[in-house]
Amino acid sequence: MRKAFMTIFTTAALLTLATAAFASEGAMGAIGTISWATAIGMGLAAAGCGLGQGLGLKAACEGTARNPEAGGKITVTLILGLAFIESLAIYALVVCLILLFAHPFAKIITG
Repeated sequence: MRKAFMTIFTTAALLTLATAAFASEGAMGAIGTISWATAIGMGLAAAGCGLGQGLGLKAACEGTARNPEAGGKITVTLILGLAFIESLAIYALVVCLILLFAHPFAKIITG
């Protein structure tokens, strides 16, 4: 029952917010929309990378606890994996900064 209620509530909230966002397009303009998109995009990218790093570290700790002799190999693999995950956050930051400062879609959105 609670899952169904949360699904219905979330759907209603998203529909309400989307309607308000599209209605204020004329007042906010393309630059404001791009600013919000970059903020949300970077927030989601940072959250996803943080979750990925946490899960990777958890798995490495469990693997080392189960087999202490493989700790060295697990550590090397962990550091390499964390570097790859962090590079995804940096790529997302670069894309967000390009959208924010270069305005590649501003002319397309404003017509």
